[in-house]
Amino acid sequence: MDTRKITKADFDRIVEVIDHWWGGPISTFAHPIFFYELGDMALVVEEHGEMIGFLLGFISNMAPPLEGGDNEETRTGYVHLVGIHPDHRRKGVGRRLYAKFTERAVAAGCTKLKAITTTGNEGSIRFHLAQGWQAQEIDDYAGPGRKRIVFLKELASS
Repeated sequence: MDTRKITKADFDRIVEVIDHWWGGPISTFAHPIFFYELGDMALVVEEHGEMIGFLLGFISNMAPPLEGGDNEETRTGYVHLVGIHPDHRRKGVGRRLYAKFTERAVAAGCTKLKAITTTGNEGSIRFHLAQGWQAQEIDDYAGPGRKRIVFLKELASS
């Protein structure tokens, strides 16, 4: 497996396959802003020249605090969307993407990582907890009546 920075051809392929990989309509989450304006941190994993996974993420200079958290500004690596080809799940593709993203976030001066999912996304919840992330369910996070699971992970200082 080879992990590298996303290209325009990769982004175009993501838009073509994302609904199939996720099992439903989600292509609007692969907004072009995550390539053109925020694509410096976006990654793909290939095997034998075929894209088998992607991570759309970016760096934020301030992460909103969790309930009871501090209001300190911090450089944070934010994971927006990850997709793994159905035939390549549970083979380390997600771990590989997160490891490379973490490496790049640390190099960019990040001290935290953040990701968000819906309350019913058990696969995402299990994955993040297994990777050492802290999770908190927050009511109305995405608007009235729209609770989300917010994941945070502290990064070791260099």
